[in-house]
Amino acid sequence: MKKILYVCIGSAIIFILGFFLLLEKEMNKPLPITQHQLITIEQGSSVASFSKALESKGWIDNRFWLRVYARLQPNKTIIKVGTYQILPNSSLQNILTLITSANEHQFKFTIVEGTTFKELLTQLGNHSELMHTVESLSIEQISQRLNIEQANPEGWFLPETYAFTKGTEDLQILKRAHASMQNTLSKLWQARAVGLPYESPYEALIMASIIEKETSHIPEQPLIASVFMNRLAKKMRLQTDPTVIYGLGERYKGDITKAHLREKTAYNTYRINGLPPSPIAMPGLSAIKAALNPQESDYYYFVSEGNGKHVFSRTLAEHNSAVRDYLKQLRAKQ
Repeated sequence: MKKILYVCIGSAIIFILGFFLLLEKEMNKPLPITQHQLITIEQGSSVASFSKALESKGWIDNRFWLRVYARLQPNKTIIKVGTYQILPNSSLQNILTLITSANEHQFKFTIVEGTTFKELLTQLGNHSELMHTVESLSIEQISQRLNIEQANPEGWFLPETYAFTKGTEDLQILKRAHASMQNTLSKLWQARAVGLPYESPYEALIMASIIEKETSHIPEQPLIASVFMNRLAKKMRLQTDPTVIYGLGERYKGDITKAHLREKTAYNTYRINGLPPSPIAMPGLSAIKAALNPQESDYYYFVSEGNGKHVFSRTLAEHNSAVRDYLKQLRAKQ
């Protein structure tokens, strides 16, 4: 009898050990996942419903091993609500570790230098992973929600990439971008060059936005800034096309006409003195630095060179000659 008992106990031990080894093998074997996948755990989800989701995706043949593991390790299978990125060849153990850690997948939203606020709102509205809350608000109401002093929040959002989890409110992206711009502008204002024609950091932000729209060629931005500094010092008008375009709004169809240049809007720097009343886009870091630390020069004019760069001139005669050269290039291309 004892011999039979020992055999039974031994067999039971071997069976249990074998079962646990098989369980470990099943939990750690690579699943047939060939590319990055996103999976969302909804509120109220359980291991049972999660295992059904895996089975429906074809990642597991049956739910037995996952449900057994959950029974044996309840503290390791408390899944968290969120959206997670599953890597290729992940195992059940890898996936459980991920979805119980609340380490959600980070989506990205990028504000590009030179983007206008209206364009930014459109881009936010087109992002499917954000919760859209500002679409019913006016621009002035958005400013109020963000505690921005100006009714027009143009320029107040720092161009960079912002990471967020699925379901984040679009207003939160704006808050973060606004805080980043405030901090950046404040720090750079403290390190600004002496003798600049700005009465406030906001005026520097306006200038930075004009520089940003004039050129995306970063090495030129401090020189562009010097032209505007020189013009302001001489009480000359800025005469910059991007401000005219901004003032036209929806009426701009791709070409600036002589009538546009004659029209007196708050943003037409061919008709007004000094700076326009607000930024005309979101300036990037390099443009802000250029506005606050412009290069020293004796240039008062610049015109496109046709390749993203500009020709700078000291006198109107030099400038007119450069303009003629540029027009010749355009005609030759046509």
